Amino acid sequence: MSLLPFRIFNHRKDGYAVPVDGNPQTAVRKKKSAGREWFDAIIFAVIAATLIRTLFIEAYTIPTASMERSLLVGDYLFVSKINYGPRTPITPIAFPFAHHTMPLGLGKAYWDGVQLPYFRLPGLQSVKKNDVVVFNWPADTVDHRPVDKKENYIKRCQGAPGDTLSIVSAQVFINGKAAENPPQGQSTYIVKTDGTEFNPKTMLELGIVGAESPSADGTYVLFLTPENLAKISHFSSVKSVTPRNEGKGEFDALQPTFPGDSYHKWNADFYGPIIIPKRGMVMKLDSGNIAIYARAIKEYEKNKLEIKGNDIFINGIKTNSYTFKLDYYWMMGDNRHDSLDSRYWGFVPEDHIVGKALFVWWSFAKEGSGFNSIRWNRIFRGIN
Repeated sequence: MSLLPFRIFNHRKDGYAVPVDGNPQTAVRKKKSAGREWFDAIIFAVIAATLIRTLFIEAYTIPTASMERSLLVGDYLFVSKINYGPRTPITPIAFPFAHHTMPLGLGKAYWDGVQLPYFRLPGLQSVKKNDVVVFNWPADTVDHRPVDKKENYIKRCQGAPGDTLSIVSAQVFINGKAAENPPQGQSTYIVKTDGTEFNPKTMLELGIVGAESPSADGTYVLFLTPENLAKISHFSSVKSVTPRNEGKGEFDALQPTFPGDSYHKWNADFYGPIIIPKRGMVMKLDSGNIAIYARAIKEYEKNKLEIKGNDIFINGIKTNSYTFKLDYYWMMGDNRHDSLDSRYWGFVPEDHIVGKALFVWWSFAKEGSGFNSIRWNRIFRGIN
């Protein structure tokens, strides 16, 4: 039998074992422990996942009905960061995979002692009208979190920088022309019947939720897509279907629309006209429109704004105009009468844009159980 040569080794701090003859070419690497290998693998996975979420794509879920029936509660979707250009972290010191709060209510998941200026890498496109966009909720007037740690919202872009937007009888108009309506968007309708209750199974098949028993005179109030509106109208028990819109000039004091001042008695169905700011746009300011642009000038663009009587002071200088530094967008939910959106809190600045919603990768409904709760027809479905 043959014998392996026996050699004496010295051990170095860098993890190599070097023979006593001093020849480093014959050094042998010490094998890592299982714990060290797991630790290195976890660190690599965390860094790789963070880079992917920051620069390329991130998963989100739909918790509310504001985008129905384009997006449903229980949809899980992928959002692209590269379409509009990845936004570099504004709050770089944060716990991985947590947005703004640690699990189990253990406090903030970030440290706001260090905040970097807004910067966005080049993207494939700009935000277009009718894009479904994820963004940080701009009207964070309570928690005052950093921009990238505000709540994530998802809505449809209805107005781009420089557009003039108005809403007349629930129809959006952009620069005087009727905007394209989402094909699966919903509005509220008053449905009067002969007293016959709708079959719950039929309502579920049509995707109409909340169809409770009608009132004493056989009236339902339903959220309906154009397709479901046509179907409901042909039910033999239905006597009439009419939109439930607010009237022009009506003002809801309990849920006022933006900007909520005495000059603008607007509501969700009759709104504007309003000019959406654009980078470089010079806006004339007066007592009639300062409420519309005050938050953008003060909160989003970090100026000192003071109003003294009819005089406007920006950074201590009396003025009657302002040049915007950012682009702004107007976002609205497809479920028009069940969505808190730009009609209630105004413009979305470009530094709040997170990414473009691409497709649903998983979906399940709270109704049903097991495999019956999975919406198979929505899996890997593109978002339009």
